Amino acid sequence: MTWLLLVSAIAAEVTGTIALRFSEGFTRLVPSLVAVAGYGAAFWLLAQVLSRGMNIGVAYGVWAALGVSLVAAIGALFLGDGLTWIQAGGVVLVIGGVLALEMGGAH
Repeated sequence: MTWLLLVSAIAAEVTGTIALRFSEGFTRLVPSLVAVAGYGAAFWLLAQVLSRGMNIGVAYGVWAALGVSLVAAIGALFLGDGLTWIQAGGVVLVIGGVLALEMGGAH
């Protein structure tokens, strides 16, 4: 259940970030509301994850790595953002760092 909440937090954060792109500096109402709701839901869900005992380094690391990866992929695939090989390599390094954090905590 904790991992499902974390995945939901990540989805909410990615939704908020994509909506932020379309809000045009909070000048468009609907995307602005979606962005605020997405971030609010993301933080509430992350708080639920942490209250259930997940290590904060692991929770935040997974959230950050998957969030960055998904936003970069959505931007590159659907929003016309570029993604160079160096940037893609950076995303891989972030994911690798989170995996190291997770595996290093297992006993």
